[in-house]
Amino acid sequence: MELKKEELLNIEGGINLSGTLISAFTKIITTILDVGRSLGSALRRISSGMVCPLS
Repeated sequence: MELKKEELLNIEGGINLSGTLISAFTKIITTILDVGRSLGSALRRISSGMVCPLS
C-alpha cells in the first residue's frame, strides 16, 4: 500500500510505552505496596505491644 505525501503527514501514532517505562511503573507500584505492608505491620505490632524493647 502506497500513501501520498498528504496522507503520510496525517498519520498519528498511538501511545508509545516501552518495556523500560512499564517496568519502572511496576517497580514503583511494588515499592509503594511494600512500604504500606511494612507500615501496617509496624503499626499493628506497636498497637498490640509486640515490640522488642531497645537495649
